[in-house]
Amino acid sequence: MRTSMSYAKDLMTFIKNSPSPYHGVIEGKKLLDRAGFTELKMKDEWQMQRGGKYYIIPYSSTIIAFTVGELVDDMGYKIILSHTDSPSFKIKPISEIKTENYITLNTEVYGGPIYYTWLDRPLSLAGKVALKSDNLMKPTIKYMDFKKSVLTIPSLAIHMNRDVNEGVKFNPQKDTLPLIGQINDVLEKDNYLVSHIAKELDVEVDDILDFELFLYLIGEGNIIGINDEFAQSSRLDNLAMVYTSLSAIASTENKSGINIAACFDNEEIGSRTKQGADSVMFANILDRISLGLSRTKTKHYRMLDESFMISADAAHALHPNAVEKNDPTNKPLINEGIVIKLSAKQSYATDCESTGVIQQLCDNINIPYQKYVNNSTIPGGKTLGPITTSYVPIKTVDVGVPMLAMHSVNELVGVKDLLDMDKLFSKFYSL
Repeated sequence: MRTSMSYAKDLMTFIKNSPSPYHGVIEGKKLLDRAGFTELKMKDEWQMQRGGKYYIIPYSSTIIAFTVGELVDDMGYKIILSHTDSPSFKIKPISEIKTENYITLNTEVYGGPIYYTWLDRPLSLAGKVALKSDNLMKPTIKYMDFKKSVLTIPSLAIHMNRDVNEGVKFNPQKDTLPLIGQINDVLEKDNYLVSHIAKELDVEVDDILDFELFLYLIGEGNIIGINDEFAQSSRLDNLAMVYTSLSAIASTENKSGINIAACFDNEEIGSRTKQGADSVMFANILDRISLGLSRTKTKHYRMLDESFMISADAAHALHPNAVEKNDPTNKPLINEGIVIKLSAKQSYATDCESTGVIQQLCDNINIPYQKYVNNSTIPGGKTLGPITTSYVPIKTVDVGVPMLAMHSVNELVGVKDLLDMDKLFSKFYSL
């Protein structure tokens, strides 16, 4: 039986091996393959059976796993949503900037990172690369990870910025550019990064068409705290929920209905992409699952009314040094239970009925829960829940593990909360 500590360490390994959304999908695929799932291709006709376990990778940064119960005829969907992306910096094309003999890389901010947390850290690059192919409409795609410290964003010394500890306004076009190395030969500055990519992939420079590479903090997360109560890592938002949903669906016997773990990309930039939740992709996949099980269109729509969806993401924990930032009466604490997130503006899809479902599930398996609402003076972000339900009208709740330092390069959650969330997901999938 998994303990809180072993579960947290397994999550740390999953995150370490997932430095980009593409690698997160690759790791998710490995997890599902080990559990006996079968991959379905979007271009093929889907043949499915009762008791079957399947997954689809509609795009390289999105993975959707599902299992078909033995009792499925008049049963709905049990769905858990998460996202594979995290705030970072994306490398721009023609990225080299030469200053004397330094080479820095031109970057574009992805999502909403806390800039200063990225300074003076050992950073690397990971993502995907498009290469020339014989089929002009289908470039060859390679995934790469330098797997070593190749970058850093150096701070400006306090002697040159005496007001630094009073707060600094960052210029993302200037202050967050990573240093990659030095050049001694003027000829080296042309295609500097591309040359190293070609070497890493063992291909010719001229074969590289384009790339999508992101910065990430090198190394594995840590278990910290005097009693080992905290887990600290990059990309906990939201690879923690990607791992937990995939792990739960892979290890739970599906007795009835259709269980789904849907891991989208691009939540951090609004989800309005083909591989994001704010598209018809997921609704189309649900249609195809129903068709593969010989359900009529009418029956498919009827089954949506029998379905339930959990939108799983990070939740704001009470900060010990800034208690005034939380709501005065709803203050989630780390290791005190999973968090149900509510918003009168429907930034979260939770309502009183879906809240009741989660409370009963938690009570049934004896795990604690808490509730979060925004401080009324501080607007919150929007989650996958209300976005997805605009395409698929299913009863939905937003939940999360309480987190400190959300969107920092290193985020902090409770070891106990991680295993509690796994228990909740496993109970949900076993209904």
